[in-house]
Amino acid sequence: MIHAAAALFVVLVLGRIFLLEPITIASDSMSPQVSEGAHALLLKTHATTTGPNTDDLVVFSAPDDGTISLKRVIAVAGQEIAIIDGVVYVDGVRRPEPDIDPKAIDATYFGPILVEPNTVFVLGDNRGPSIDSRDYGAVPLGNMRGRILHVWN
Repeated sequence: MIHAAAALFVVLVLGRIFLLEPITIASDSMSPQVSEGAHALLLKTHATTTGPNTDDLVVFSAPDDGTISLKRVIAVAGQEIAIIDGVVYVDGVRRPEPDIDPKAIDATYFGPILVEPNTVFVLGDNRGPSIDSRDYGAVPLGNMRGRILHVWN
């Protein structure tokens, strides 16, 4: 019985270190989909065989100051991103964003830029206060901590 409990403890600790990590969301830049104070389960980057995909929620170290951030991947390497009066275009096509609160979209103009290799372009869903790739550029894949598997608001 003690050996089984010890083995379970080791599996849980190793899983926490190498695979999954529970996190608490520290900002409102992803609201209303992900609220400040919500809890999420992070699949760590080194546990995956592929990079992030469009629409993934990712956790990373911000390129400008190293702050741990949560944002949505809008475009991946090789895609062109432009924002015209707050509307996002990827490769010249308006990006559908049915979950974004229209009141949270600011009248931003950005780009167009080509997302460089080994980077992703990220935006917060709550566009007004979000500090994201519009501010610090595309995020290097090396800055990725992982992608969100599930959120509990």
